[in-house]
Amino acid sequence: MIFDIVKVFAPTAFSFFIGIALTPIIAHYLYKYKLWKKKARTEGLGGGGTPLFHEIHKEKEVGTPRMGGIVIWSSVLVTSLIVFLLSVLFPDSVTEKLNFISRGQTWLPLFTLIVGSLVGLADDLLVIYGRGGYVAGGLPLSVRIALVLGIGLIGALWFYFKLGVSEVNVPFLGEFDLGLLFIPFFMIVMLALFSGGVIDGIDGLSGGIMATIFSAYSGIAFFQNQIDLAAFCAVVAGAILAFLWFNIPPARFYMSETGMLGLTTSLAVIAFLTDSVLSLPVIAFPLFVASGSVIIQTLSKRLRNGKKVFLIAPVHHHFEALGWPSYKVTMRFWVISVITAIIGMIIALVG
Repeated sequence: MIFDIVKVFAPTAFSFFIGIALTPIIAHYLYKYKLWKKKARTEGLGGGGTPLFHEIHKEKEVGTPRMGGIVIWSSVLVTSLIVFLLSVLFPDSVTEKLNFISRGQTWLPLFTLIVGSLVGLADDLLVIYGRGGYVAGGLPLSVRIALVLGIGLIGALWFYFKLGVSEVNVPFLGEFDLGLLFIPFFMIVMLALFSGGVIDGIDGLSGGIMATIFSAYSGIAFFQNQIDLAAFCAVVAGAILAFLWFNIPPARFYMSETGMLGLTTSLAVIAFLTDSVLSLPVIAFPLFVASGSVIIQTLSKRLRNGKKVFLIAPVHHHFEALGWPSYKVTMRFWVISVITAIIGMIIALVG
């Protein structure tokens, strides 16, 4: 039990310090090559906000580098490789137990994190150079959705055919077998989480929320005795905290798609590995609120002759438009995230 705790927390701290060490190098190149948007957006997602959105964010969007998410996935990758190589090159009881890379628990979420992050990296580069077909550059939305669904399909097929998983746990009611419907359900969950990436819009906001969510899933996996997965989730949380150290206002860089796309797609895999996918809307409540606000805004404008529900969507920008300082929005969302993550953990473990 004690060594299991060490196995979770030691790599977490290591991941944090790896991220702190890597960040100056990464930041140097982000600033050297001016890897930020060359033109600020004029409206929020879901339409509306002009000129309000532009007025609030015009200076931040064009002067702060994107691709800060590289800090996160590179820290996770380096940490994973180091503990794995230590167990191979210096095999003994300690190094072998510290290695959390295992086929049954961590191969798939690590693979998803890296693939999703690389797709996000390509999108970020297109945004930086003003190319592509989405809002202010980047991969067209249809292409991003197709890529996320493709990643989801690979994950779903792995779960269904390799792991023999076709059931989901309904809290307090038990297991429900979806059969072949498990495959599209998996893909829909991944797409829903990907849409929650719109939470990345204010300094420190997405970092604090994602660190909380991955910490919650580390706890869930630990109590389910999936120690390797618990360690992986904690390592991701440690890497996010390293990113957050430099993202607290004023942000040195933004997480952007290379961070959010990798994190949200791997989170979907982790939710299924822990059989707690139906607890996701509670654990990751801020993500669903953010994406839901964009959907509501879009539908309202289409069905109510252009009338809006929010001054700007996603909802965190709505509070900015109401006059809340960005740090107040961020910290209150952090508080909500911690509380809902705790409630979601209870549901996942007790239900």
